[in-house]
Amino acid sequence: MFNIGFAELIVILLVAFVIVGPKDLPKVARTLGRWVRQAKEMYRDFKNEMGLDETADELMEVKRDLDKTIREADPSVELRKAQRETRQALREAEESVRGKPPQGK
Repeated sequence: MFNIGFAELIVILLVAFVIVGPKDLPKVARTLGRWVRQAKEMYRDFKNEMGLDETADELMEVKRDLDKTIREADPSVELRKAQRETRQALREAEESVRGKPPQGK
């Protein structure tokens, strides 16, 4: 969530230990834990009320559909196929003009 590594956590704990003192450190840690828990619950409730999860899922589905449609509508595949067939027909026509039998048949 905050992307804090182990080394940063140790530094934060040492600073808190010096500022708050060893006597009140457990109370401060409990209070901070409650605040973090409440913030996570509020965020989860907000997401549920706003329907952000469903909206994100719907947007991902639309993106997949668009990608699929674009791939299917890509004319380059059919153009390459037509180009190969045309080259093959031209080769066969040239060979028949020269008097050679067509290859591949």
